[in-house]
Amino acid sequence: MSDVSSLRVIAHPVRLRMLSILTGSAMSAADLARELGISHANASYHLRQLAEAGEVVEAGERTIRGGVAKLYRYPDDPDDQPPSGPDASTEDRLLYVRAVGTELERRTLARQPGRPGLVADLEGWVDPDTWERALGLLKEASRLLHGANQPPHSPGTDHVSFTAWAFQMDQA
Repeated sequence: MSDVSSLRVIAHPVRLRMLSILTGSAMSAADLARELGISHANASYHLRQLAEAGEVVEAGERTIRGGVAKLYRYPDDPDDQPPSGPDASTEDRLLYVRAVGTELERRTLARQPGRPGLVADLEGWVDPDTWERALGLLKEASRLLHGANQPPHSPGTDHVSFTAWAFQMDQA
């Protein structure tokens, strides 16, 4: 992608939801539209943007009413860093943060009261060994959850939310 960083492309609440849904299942634009409660045209548009940025890949085809629907999936690799490479500007990063914030608001409204969960926040100073251990545990949790993610509404599954943001800051 040349003019727009991949971070800017995914900095949209609908696209973030699509990436979550497409982790663990391959779906068509029509499938995504039904799951997200949006129009097929809207789902197709967002899916095209994600595909052009390399954020989703084709995962086969399915015959439907005499036609063929392309299936897409998210090629998740939890060891990859968040999309914030050299092509991501500070503005792109902030757009992504805002989109994730909007998505967290939506998820918080769907939270089941009385069910186990965790909300944690820290801006602090820790020794390098503690930092590396904590980062490793977060990566392990991410791999575990992404690897076990199933298609929406699969029998025997719980609808969960997991967001982790851990990074080293300037020493100021």
